[in-house]
Amino acid sequence: MGVRDILLYPDPALKAVAAPVQAEEAERVAEDVVETMRSRERCVGLAAPQIGEAVRLVAVDVTDHPKAETQSGLLILANPRIVESEGSEVGREGCLSIPDLTANVRRATRIVVEHTAGTVECMGFEARCVQHEIDHLDGVLFLDRVESLAHDVFRRKSYASSARPGGGPEARDAPSSSSERAASNDSASGPTGT
Repeated sequence: MGVRDILLYPDPALKAVAAPVQAEEAERVAEDVVETMRSRERCVGLAAPQIGEAVRLVAVDVTDHPKAETQSGLLILANPRIVESEGSEVGREGCLSIPDLTANVRRATRIVVEHTAGTVECMGFEARCVQHEIDHLDGVLFLDRVESLAHDVFRRKSYASSARPGGGPEARDAPSSSSERAASNDSASGPTGT
């Protein structure tokens, strides 16, 4: 199908728990998720439920993002499960499914994820993006993770002036779900967007 529309909150599909992705559908869903992710400026991650596919599959690619401590290239994680985590850090996140807001969210700084094709370790920004996307599989949005709706949620500023030409992986948002890459005027560290 190719590039798909992104579901926007309050679409009830975004709050549903996704089913395990089956082998026969994983490739088709992965292609649509990756194409849709790459069609959005600054997007570094996207989960299948965000395009209306209620299965446990996410894609993340923080390649060349200035905040990325680890860069595993394009990660397509089918039936991912975080099996180890450590550290804790607050960072700004955004989401294509909630395009007008960003928020400060606490995440682990190092994770190990088991998925259908093996195991991957991620740190820093890449770990944040993967956690954001995996949350989508359980119907959890980044706003569900903020400590204070009054102090940690912000209106998103325009990225028009900071967007890189050509769009694609980054230019992507890190978690702007899905994940955002470019630093924005929202805070000193800028949001991640998926």
